[in-house]
Amino acid sequence: MPTITTNTSANTALRYLNINSAEQNDNLAKIASGSRITRASDDAAGLAIGTALQTDVATLKQASTNTSHGVSVLSTADGGMASINDILQRMKVLTTQSVSGTNSATELGFIQSELDALVSEVNDIAAATSFNGQSLLDGTTSYATGVAFMAGTSATDVLTVTINAVDANTLGLSTAGVTNLDVVTDAASRTAALTAIDTAIDSLSTARAATGAQMSRFEYRSDMLATSTENIDAAQSAIMDTDIAAEQAELSSNEVKTDAAISALSKANELPMKLLDLLR
Repeated sequence: MPTITTNTSANTALRYLNINSAEQNDNLAKIASGSRITRASDDAAGLAIGTALQTDVATLKQASTNTSHGVSVLSTADGGMASINDILQRMKVLTTQSVSGTNSATELGFIQSELDALVSEVNDIAAATSFNGQSLLDGTTSYATGVAFMAGTSATDVLTVTINAVDANTLGLSTAGVTNLDVVTDAASRTAALTAIDTAIDSLSTARAATGAQMSRFEYRSDMLATSTENIDAAQSAIMDTDIAAEQAELSSNEVKTDAAISALSKANELPMKLLDLLR
């Protein structure tokens, strides 16, 4: 029934205008943010899951950084061990040279001097090989007993770096900084020196093998973390990210409906004025 006191048609048109305008604004917000969920009411369950996945992705990225730090520590340690290995090979050559009846006391003295210098250099390399201010090879820092690196999303998901000490004292080449290698006294001492160097080479090889095994584990874990991060990121994207094409299509539809509602509201507002023409 047409009336001039209550414009039901205008109220209805205004209600739909508000609905269409709100949906249009929602489309614009999703397109602008790139997120399908711009507020909790859009998808409460999806928001909870997506937020948890975002946290996992951020944690995995940091875990990947942690594993790269672990690899760097182990690579640094292995580099120092490689230098010590070169020194031990030189010491083996010198000791082998000393076990020869053609050497005079003077020549044996020269060999002894070089051996003493090389033993000191082993200690210097062990002390100087460090990462972030912590020595790696002299057994004086926590790396000798194990340093944990978190490599996953759980607090218990850690990898431990343990580096064996390879200073001259640990390798049996010296005691309290005094060399144990004697190629001057007699043939027995030269043989003992040769045996000590062989033992040191074996000990160093064991330490390098342990370091290499840990490095391999860290590298495999790094690859796994990269794959996990990619997969979880894709799952999070499927839940949280907006489909731009679909939102654009819906926006176009809502724009048409908004324009139609504005037109209908305009027509409804004209109706009371036209009813007044009946009184003239």
